[in-house]
Amino acid sequence: MSKLLEVKNLRTSFKTHLGEVQAVRGVSFHVDKGEAIGVVGESGCGKSVTMMSIMRLLADNSVIESDGIIFDGEDISNYSEKEMEKIRGDKMGMIFQDPMTSLNPLYKIGDQLTEHLIKHKKISKKEAWQKGIEMLDLVGIPSPEKRMKQYPHEFSGGMRQRAMIAISLICEPNLIIADEPTTALDVTIQAQILDLMKGLKERLNTSIILITHDLGVVADLCSRINVMYGGIVVETGSDEDIFYRGRHPYTWGLLNSVPNPMSEMKEKLVPIEGQPPDLLKPPNGCPFADRCEYNMKVCLENQPPLFEVGEGHKCACWLCHSDAPKVESPIGREE
Repeated sequence: MSKLLEVKNLRTSFKTHLGEVQAVRGVSFHVDKGEAIGVVGESGCGKSVTMMSIMRLLADNSVIESDGIIFDGEDISNYSEKEMEKIRGDKMGMIFQDPMTSLNPLYKIGDQLTEHLIKHKKISKKEAWQKGIEMLDLVGIPSPEKRMKQYPHEFSGGMRQRAMIAISLICEPNLIIADEPTTALDVTIQAQILDLMKGLKERLNTSIILITHDLGVVADLCSRINVMYGGIVVETGSDEDIFYRGRHPYTWGLLNSVPNPMSEMKEKLVPIEGQPPDLLKPPNGCPFADRCEYNMKVCLENQPPLFEVGEGHKCACWLCHSDAPKVESPIGREE
């Protein structure tokens, strides 16, 4: 498969009165055309900042550097704001975390839905309105003609999220970045939203980057998963690699905090003790070392490289070094 997006050594920091916050510290990954990948990690690990850096949607105090951001064959890392505006909403869409704060409460859903279409596709308002009705119908909103004339506060939480998905899809972009699209929704609506995204991916061949803190959410949608912690990718591999052959202690911690539906016995969920690193003063070594029960002296002093531990499976942990002591995975999940 050909690559739609390739990010090379992305580094993003924020200048504050306390100093420079190094939010993203050398992240590299790619997305193939028609593929869905997951970016997983706890709050503050750099997931959203990574994606906002790609779309250039960060505040003025941000500093974004990279060795290249290749989108659809073009390096967009040095694009001007005007050039980025031609891409955002047209070739690259984003579903934000909270639809209530992302949707403008003063404008009807139809106006917000057709805005990008009129701007990027240069079609009439009448054509755009009809396309908006079709898109609301596509994402499963009943009575789309009526809903086009309503305001965001007249929609339920699940419907607002569907409206956000419709807005991001209306120009039929090549890539959708979904930033925790199921946050604050009940379990039934979560499943509906994920099924909707899966169906749209298959129908429109859209590539998806799904950002979440919940490994369970990516299980059915994503073919590859990047696990982030402390502003770096600590493990990357296929869904099976991460779920059944995970090698990083942080990945083990995430999996231990998710209920195992295959277990016949009630299992106690194990929290990850401790706090994330202070990215004003990032550690010299592994960012997870202070919270890791397997840490060694080298972990505190040197950041590990991404070791190749399988085909397409990489892990940034000194336990993967050939001279490291052997540690059995505490995850007992069957493939």
